[in-house]
Amino acid sequence: MTINQILLKYWGYSSFRPLQEEIIQSVLDGKDTLALLPTGGGKSITFQVPAMANEGLCLVITPLISLMQDQVENLKKKGIKAAAIHSGMYPAEIESALNNCRYGDNKLLYVSPERLTTDKMRDALKRIKVNLIAVDESHCISQWGYDFRPPYLRIAEIREYLPTIPILALTATATPEVILDIQDKLHFRASNVFRKSFERKNITYFVFKEEDKRRRILNIIKKVKGTGIIYVRNRRQTKEIAEYLTRQGIPSTWYHAGLDSKEREKSQQAWMKETKQVIIATNAFGMGIDKPNVRFVIHVDLPDSIEAYFQEAGRAGRDEKPAFAILLYEQADILEARKNLKATYPELQKIKDIYQALGNYLKIPIGNGKDYMAEFDLGDFSENYNFPPIIAYNALKFLEKEGFLLLSEAVHTPSRIFIKTDKESLYRFQVENAFFDPFIKTLLRSYSGIFSEFSPIREEDLAKRTNLTIDKVIEFLVKLSKLQVIDYVPRTDNPRIVFTENRIESKDLTLSPEYYKNRLRDAQQRTESMIHYAESTHKCRSQALLEYFGESDSRRCGKCDVCIQRNKIELTDLEFNSILKEIKPLLKTKPSSLEEIVSMVSSVSEDKVIRAIQWLLDNDKIEMNKEQQYFWRA
Repeated sequence: MTINQILLKYWGYSSFRPLQEEIIQSVLDGKDTLALLPTGGGKSITFQVPAMANEGLCLVITPLISLMQDQVENLKKKGIKAAAIHSGMYPAEIESALNNCRYGDNKLLYVSPERLTTDKMRDALKRIKVNLIAVDESHCISQWGYDFRPPYLRIAEIREYLPTIPILALTATATPEVILDIQDKLHFRASNVFRKSFERKNITYFVFKEEDKRRRILNIIKKVKGTGIIYVRNRRQTKEIAEYLTRQGIPSTWYHAGLDSKEREKSQQAWMKETKQVIIATNAFGMGIDKPNVRFVIHVDLPDSIEAYFQEAGRAGRDEKPAFAILLYEQADILEARKNLKATYPELQKIKDIYQALGNYLKIPIGNGKDYMAEFDLGDFSENYNFPPIIAYNALKFLEKEGFLLLSEAVHTPSRIFIKTDKESLYRFQVENAFFDPFIKTLLRSYSGIFSEFSPIREEDLAKRTNLTIDKVIEFLVKLSKLQVIDYVPRTDNPRIVFTENRIESKDLTLSPEYYKNRLRDAQQRTESMIHYAESTHKCRSQALLEYFGESDSRRCGKCDVCIQRNKIELTDLEFNSILKEIKPLLKTKPSSLEEIVSMVSSVSEDKVIRAIQWLLDNDKIEMNKEQQYFWRA
């Protein structure tokens, strides 16, 4: 089949979006390729289609377990066989998934980056026919990036086993430095970048300095209408704002990582199906959510970086219809952002103390623990060792970024079963153990594919079908597991922690003060860029965001809060820029009177020059001294 036929058969689209076809053709030609597509730009199609076009499977490297699970499930619904291997899985599950990739007809294998470093995975790659390596969220490979993850630095090592296989790196947010860094760290054979402009013409960006944020939110929702997302920094606010909006007649729900899986799923589905108009969430929400008709995204607190803001704001208007991205802030938020940054980087000795306490908490001996996995309760750990939870969390995240461990997000993982025996042996077992026979028959009728892979099950469903209690169903599953008839993995909603290296003495924990200082400096720069974006009133919001990502040739959007103020002076861009070009060098050199300024501009009328000066004054670009002379602010 051609790539267009594949697109139509499995995705139901008659044509590709801009740049998708060119990116696909590039990897089919065997070229290493970096694709920069904005949030909602259809990145997954660019590796899923070529995976189907060639013999073998596509190896997809991504750090997000929830995204892996969603994509594997969606592919299976389309009739495309796919599997995932991540740190939340047990050895038997990993073995089963790898066997299906080696001997079956799987077309995509999703792998978390830290899994690539294991001997089992590398050994398997020598025996699996791979047709493409796709690196999602590829900005994570760059120490310049806002979400650097050390396991990404080791991705290029697998090229030794797959020397002729092209790499497709994908990201929605990358500065010019990061673009170069991605290609370098993945050992691109030649520079090859496909870049769709990050400009989202249907999104209008607004920033409001606002003390009464709830009143402003209410006014925005009444004017904009439609469904929306409101991002807040802390969990308590999600519920408070949702309840406030509901009281005002706007059906709302809330979402954060501290809710159990049923509550999170219930909230998400209520919003997706639009029984709730608005969802108030922390940044735990949104990744992998495919809802095209989001009309507004409001940020009530300053995000940590422009990259994070741009990605979250980009969840609005994926249907290409008008949408709004609105940032609300007050002066206290700027102080809070700088304070939060400080908490994100605990002192080096504190990080070492928390690493030592973690090893003791998990009872891991020195020199052991590589690939050790356990469910992890941050609250219990913090209370046991008297650490403030925020400090403990940020220290663990820092250790994660240094490659010592992995702290997975709280993801609902359903119970899974896999029949370990062949059909003939299972039949003999049923004959010899008649007590289990009706239960096993129900399993076989209820779940297809359990001889070949771990399949999700619901104990509640089995209880109804067998007229047993849920506790009795679990007892049966555990007994069959002990008898080596099945593998049974109970469901979990908890975060997990994985030691990616053997535990060492905390005094031997190598955390370079210079490296720590550089990482802190980079984070400070990103925070200050976010603050500057919020406070700035002279640059079109869309232009400011695009310039941050290296696009310097964009035009004013004409619709944001800054452009609306500019439009009031009734000057074209050409006229305003012409005036600015002539007066800025003068006012930077020496204070000048209004008459002097007006007399030196010949390209436009005196009235328009005065309007431009008034705008520059109102927006704090110029000031007036006691002699009523104007000068450019430093």
